[in-house]
Amino acid sequence: MSKKSDKSKEEWIAQTKTLSEALPYMRHYSGETFVIKYGGNAMGDGELADHFARDIVLLRQVGINPIVVHGGGPQIDEMLKKLNIESNFIDGLRVTDQQTVDVVEMILSGSINKQIVTSINFAGGFAVGLSGKDGHLIEAEKLHRTKRDPDSNIEKVLDLGLVGEPSIITPHILDFFEQSDITPVIAPIGFDKDGNTLNINADTAAGAIAGAVAAKRLLMLTDVVGVLDGNGELIERMTDAEARELIDNGTIQGGMIPKVETCLKAIEDGVEGAVIIDGRVPHAILLELFTEHGAGTLIESD
Repeated sequence: MSKKSDKSKEEWIAQTKTLSEALPYMRHYSGETFVIKYGGNAMGDGELADHFARDIVLLRQVGINPIVVHGGGPQIDEMLKKLNIESNFIDGLRVTDQQTVDVVEMILSGSINKQIVTSINFAGGFAVGLSGKDGHLIEAEKLHRTKRDPDSNIEKVLDLGLVGEPSIITPHILDFFEQSDITPVIAPIGFDKDGNTLNINADTAAGAIAGAVAAKRLLMLTDVVGVLDGNGELIERMTDAEARELIDNGTIQGGMIPKVETCLKAIEDGVEGAVIIDGRVPHAILLELFTEHGAGTLIESD
């Protein structure tokens, strides 16, 4: 005898209606590549992590090719504290010496990466973990920041250590995974021309990969609802020109600026659209892709 469901007939009908309404979107996106930056609270919350894994499996089932690029800042901070290694930041970027980059690689390419892979596989998918060092995926250059001294008005170059920004993306290994129906889960660790390991911001890595594979969408899961206007209301859709104007007039500020700039760079590189999504919302990816209203801020070219 089958177990009686707690759902009412009305709830089942509503669920069926939702699936029916999602069908045109599934057809539209079938065969397309999506790069998904995964991080923040969505990664740290067990239930949200399970939802994310199931969403990735569903994307594969409807013919979408998802590529996951993940961060891991809180987990890195926790391990550095355990090892009594001090963390220093400049403009939100971690100053990374050799000792620190060894820990960063261990956490990102090791425990976090395999955790995500296991979750996707357990949900019925087939995922494989790798880093930007595998298959020559992400070659990078050392990232330098400049800062103007307010007293002397002299611009100084700030050395962030072993922090990099992508210079060459070689996506051949990702092409192989797509043909094999394997979902790659990528840790944002790269290498320079001398073979040194470089720590790369996950947003930046995801944007660069999205451009290199000509992704249909770059989806960036964050801990905010999306881009807000001057009244604090969510902007559901805007062009790249409108996004630049909002940065220039100060509406977009703080930590949202580099995220939007990553989206704009991806669009310049050929990505059709980039979305900043609230990863704290269950099944946020499905809401964004398969419903009329979406779940964040979509930025597209003019």
